[in-house]
Amino acid sequence: MMKSLFTEKAPKAIGPYSQALKAGDFLFISGQIPVNPETNEVVESEIGKQTEQVMNNIRGILESEGLTFNHVIKTMIFINDMNQFSIVNEEYSKHLNNHKPARSTVEVSRLPKDVLVEIEAIVYTG
Repeated sequence: MMKSLFTEKAPKAIGPYSQALKAGDFLFISGQIPVNPETNEVVESEIGKQTEQVMNNIRGILESEGLTFNHVIKTMIFINDMNQFSIVNEEYSKHLNNHKPARSTVEVSRLPKDVLVEIEAIVYTG
């Protein structure tokens, strides 16, 4: 059985998709961009601050299900400039502590709302 999830702790979807979809023991979190859920606006144009907001949005979705970053098994990071990878990696690491999920990182030509970073996650809830 699948269930679409919504929380006020993350931005509302800007298209025909769910913030996250729960399927069995897995939670699939849609790509989160650096939109502040309270203002519905993109945060500063510095990639470190944008990564922090993205991770806070993911945390909000996790917490709405009683989960933490320790439940994340895979993330996919999309950035518009691989030269900024170390900044993204540093901020990303702060939120995971010592947990190290599997991960892919790719450079893309453009992201929604012209943000600098987007992250999606697969979470094991069992």
